[in-house]
Amino acid sequence: MPTTDPIADFLTRVRNALQARKTYVDVPFSRMKLQLARVLMEAYYIRDYVQVDEGPQGFIRIYLKYTNGKPAIQGLRRISSPGLRRYVNRNQIPRVLNGLGTAILTTPKGLLTGNQARREGVGGEILAEIW
Repeated sequence: MPTTDPIADFLTRVRNALQARKTYVDVPFSRMKLQLARVLMEAYYIRDYVQVDEGPQGFIRIYLKYTNGKPAIQGLRRISSPGLRRYVNRNQIPRVLNGLGTAILTTPKGLLTGNQARREGVGGEILAEIW
């Protein structure tokens, strides 16, 4: 079933799996979601991810991370949506919870965290905030 906002669907599936204390969650495959999973793993919010090519489309299996029974991801929020895009330049990249969280941006250099985008000196569309 097609969705109008696949990124929001991705974040909702992860959020629901964390609330249910699942060890992994499967999301339908797309290159954007694969890059999003890569960024989450590089920021140490998930343990690992694997692309599985079963069925007509395939899916991404995301292994969730817990520390002492608490999920590594305490909150997820979609910022830019298909109806209202949010763009920032390199000086306006938000700090999530005073640096304790992570903003995820699409930039000309690919999907980056807020800190990486500041280092690279690029702005872009803010997809989500994670803490």
